[in-house]
Amino acid sequence: MRIKPRHTQQPVIPTSSMADIAFLLIVFFMVTVTYEKDRTQVELPKTDLRFEIPKEVAYISVTTNGVIRVTNGEELSSPIDIADVVSFASNVVSQFPGRPIVIKADGAVDYEKVDKVIDSLKQAKVELIYLLSDQKTVDRGGAV
Repeated sequence: MRIKPRHTQQPVIPTSSMADIAFLLIVFFMVTVTYEKDRTQVELPKTDLRFEIPKEVAYISVTTNGVIRVTNGEELSSPIDIADVVSFASNVVSQFPGRPIVIKADGAVDYEKVDKVIDSLKQAKVELIYLLSDQKTVDRGGAV
C-alpha cells in the first residue's frame, strides 16, 4: 500500500530578509557617497602625467567665458572677480592652514588669466597649488 503525503510543500524563495538587505545597501551608499563641492563644468587640458590630489582641498575654477568660481572645500562654489582671488586665498590659508588649492581651468582659457590666478595665490602665500588636467591618474611613485 502506497502512502500519500498529506501536505505537499511548494518551493519558495525566502523574502523576509530582502528588506534588511535593501536597508543595508541604502545605508552603505549613503555613507560612502561623496559630493563634489565644485561642480563647474570645464574641458580640462590634456597632459602626459597626473597625480592624485588630496580630498580636503579648495578649488578655483576658470571657465571659457572667464568666470572664476571658488570654494574652500566646505561650501558650494561661488563666482568672484580676479581681484578677489587674493582675499579668498588668504581666508583659506588663515582658516585651513596647509590646505592645497586646485586650479581647475578650461583648456581653452588664455594662460594669461591662469597666470594671474597663480600670482594671486602666491601673493596670498598658498603653500601647495595643483593644476587639474585630464589624464589617467598615477600614484606618487611616478610608475605608469
